[in-house]
Amino acid sequence: MLLQNGVEVRDRDYFQEKFTADELRSLSADVGIAAIFARRSPSLKKMGLSADDLSEDRMLELMLEEPRLVRRPLIKLDGQLIIGGSVKAIESALAGG
Repeated sequence: MLLQNGVEVRDRDYFQEKFTADELRSLSADVGIAAIFARRSPSLKKMGLSADDLSEDRMLELMLEEPRLVRRPLIKLDGQLIIGGSVKAIESALAGG
């Protein structure tokens, strides 16, 4: 959908090219770290942790250690962060909303 609308896409493998703390902070600046944290990830359960008990600083640390805890996909479009693959959110962003 993005390519069909002339949007240049940069695909990033979170596991090969891990995020830095600054990148995650920058991405989440408008929405907060908790919004990009994969609360229902099996990786979090394997660690014996509950997202409800974690501060945003701890969430950031965990995402740096375990990329599976970063929600996917993250799409930055015209300065707006779209979290997850919601077609409606992508269409809205493409329409300028």
